Amino acid sequence: MREDIVEARAADPLHSDGLKAWGWLSYVLHLVVAVAAVVPAAQPSIVLLVIALIIDLVKRSDAAGTWHASHFAWRIRSVVWAGVLYLVTAPLWLLFFFPGWIAWVIISIWFLYRIVRGMVAMNKGQPVEA
Repeated sequence: MREDIVEARAADPLHSDGLKAWGWLSYVLHLVVAVAAVVPAAQPSIVLLVIALIIDLVKRSDAAGTWHASHFAWRIRSVVWAGVLYLVTAPLWLLFFFPGWIAWVIISIWFLYRIVRGMVAMNKGQPVEA
């Protein structure tokens, strides 16, 4: 995308408000998933996570050159890392229940922390610092 178009988008308050609305929608979906990950038997959360991830992937390019870009990248990285960590620790559930449960609780708390941290930064109108 050309530099002048990116700068024009970054300066447009309507564009920024639209990105903020999409960002809040994604954060809320991620928050529901993060809380549900700590609560047993929360099955619909994976669907919400996929919807939020698709929103982030589709709208990420619209945020290029704005402070919103860090939030889209933050959410995508959070989901990817949590997914990888859940998959890597999944065999613990098969071998030993308790270590698997402990690992998933830690991952879930970490994921919840990242979502809340991002929401706080979004509320302040600031980029997320990695």
